[in-house]
Amino acid sequence: MKDFRKPKKHEALLWSIALPGFGQFLNGSLFKGCVFIFLEILVNVLSKFNLAILYSFTGEIQKAIDVTNFQWLMFYPCLYMFAMWDAYRNADGKVNCFSYIPFVFGAFFITIGLIYSTSIKIFGVTIGPVFLPILSLVPGLLIGFIIYKLVIIYKA
Repeated sequence: MKDFRKPKKHEALLWSIALPGFGQFLNGSLFKGCVFIFLEILVNVLSKFNLAILYSFTGEIQKAIDVTNFQWLMFYPCLYMFAMWDAYRNADGKVNCFSYIPFVFGAFFITIGLIYSTSIKIFGVTIGPVFLPILSLVPGLLIGFIIYKLVIIYKA
């Protein structure tokens, strides 16, 4: 008989990074996984995010800015980070009540990066709606993990 163990937290997290909803499938939450995949596709298509990614990676940042529907793309960071947190949280049954903190700060900083993605320039070049939000994730996670550690230390 097969051993149906719960996946490890990082395994579910990595599958959720691949596509929101995959981590939920791995955890056995099929309905929730379908909802996340549907929402990801909806926001992706309506924001034209794949075209923005294509233009950004080919160096056509202004085309990426022009094609992007920012009102829809603003939903993407929170949807993506929430799906990752949910998959991580439900993976092995052990719940840390403060595990959401790095994910929240990550989503917040990505959203701020998205807001300023058309106006911030580095070396005179606009970063655009793909690269600045990705770069903004790093300080968001860093601050989130620091706050998480401080909360855990002072809670004890």
